[in-house]
Amino acid sequence: MNPAVPKKSSAKPAAGTVSWRQAAPAPVVLLTGPEEYLAGRAMENIRLQQRSQAPDTEVIRVDAAAYTAGELTLIASPSLFGEAKLIEASNLAHMSEEFLIDTLAYLRDPAPDTVLVLHHSGGNRGKKLLDAVKAAKSPVIDCQPFKKDADKADFVTQEFRTAKRRIDAGAVRALVSAVGSSLSELAAACQQLINDAPGEITEETVEKYYGGRVEATAFKVADAALAGRAGAALSMLRHALATGVDPVPLVAALAMKVRGVARVADLRGSSASLAKDLGMAPWQVDQARRDAQRFSSESLIRAVQVLAEADAQVKGAGRDPVYAVERAVTVIALAASGR
Repeated sequence: MNPAVPKKSSAKPAAGTVSWRQAAPAPVVLLTGPEEYLAGRAMENIRLQQRSQAPDTEVIRVDAAAYTAGELTLIASPSLFGEAKLIEASNLAHMSEEFLIDTLAYLRDPAPDTVLVLHHSGGNRGKKLLDAVKAAKSPVIDCQPFKKDADKADFVTQEFRTAKRRIDAGAVRALVSAVGSSLSELAAACQQLINDAPGEITEETVEKYYGGRVEATAFKVADAALAGRAGAALSMLRHALATGVDPVPLVAALAMKVRGVARVADLRGSSASLAKDLGMAPWQVDQARRDAQRFSSESLIRAVQVLAEADAQVKGAGRDPVYAVERAVTVIALAASGR
């Protein structure tokens, strides 16, 4: 059988700086900036588009700090059957000298049917390479943190527009105020409202789920509980309740996290492929996998059961919704800590 004749990549997104939402396959793509969430979303966009164009694409990950001479040439070489390749190179801020030399040479003649994505989180290391990528007119994806509330508000608006859901301006401002300190947390909050709240999202909807601007948000309580930090989780929970957060969104945040753990607990495969199958983002799969390592099958079942009970009680089936959510947090945190 004759091997397939490789072709140059036909993907040609606009050169220069583009939004992470416009990230697309190209012979070389540069992600620049320390915001890991945006870099992850940009990479996810590239990965999904590449696989839609070439389903048999081989994904290869490279740590630029641990790179050895000749590695890029080897992995970018055409395979016997001509499959496309997606090379994801991370940790460029600490790249080895060998990576710098080999990648500069690679830019002069990129491999056919290959997409090379470079992620540089910041700093002066490798400036010569970054300048060379830009000089080659390769697309550059800006992954800087959002410092202005206006940028975060635009992010929220776009998330709902992409999901074909309506959210009013007051709700956007309230959501940014409540959970805008972390972009990944803000994205998770958008996804929760998209999944769980019916109809148009209003300021009252956001108030119900997140209780205004408080230090202990529903997701922080849930993260502490699933990390096995019972004391911290209960302390944040009580602070949240004292500042007006309703028990309903607290249980909803816990349920969202535990559902994610249950969905990935026994699955194998790459984060990207599982994310596509489960309707999750790769970063959500990675986080759920980390949390799943703390649970046995029995403790995970206990967590699901106590959440089902708490959900019913905070929605009217019980007389003490505060006790119900405290018990759920305690049971989950103790289960995650192996007790």
